[in-house]
Amino acid sequence: MTAYRTDDARTGPDVTPDVDQDAPVLVISQAAALAGMHPQTLRQYDRLGLVVPRRTAGRGRRYSLRDVAKLLEVQRLSHDEGINLAGIQRILALESQVERLERRIEALSARVEPGGRVFAAAASGDVVVVPRGRSVRRGVEEALRETLVEHGEARALVIWRPRADGTNN
Repeated sequence: MTAYRTDDARTGPDVTPDVDQDAPVLVISQAAALAGMHPQTLRQYDRLGLVVPRRTAGRGRRYSLRDVAKLLEVQRLSHDEGINLAGIQRILALESQVERLERRIEALSARVEPGGRVFAAAASGDVVVVPRGRSVRRGVEEALRETLVEHGEARALVIWRPRADGTNN
């Protein structure tokens, strides 16, 4: 097993970048050891919904490195900040909401960012932004593939490019 440093609750265990932080690979005793907690504490946090690991087919708990980082954050908030478990639960819920909103803002910003945008539209009416830095042909092919996966058939494709003089037609 790889050696982990768990000295930073904010960034989580220090591991090589090629390790999937979300892979549910740790049994409860391993996760508890990495977090410096008793396995019963992890079971309690699971029951309370603070840190909910994934389950195997046999209902065994499997923790990811991200779960261990979350356990360390719960421990820090509880011990260092003196926050009770209900408060920690609310903090974690709000942090999760902020992360979702930040991802949504990033996606929306990419859609409205001026200049250099290329759109592909299928007969179904779906419009897809071809990502910046990708060739139009490759981006359109990718957009069509996504449309085919989602809708089963694409009948038309429209590529719109503004004219250099600023007019739209």
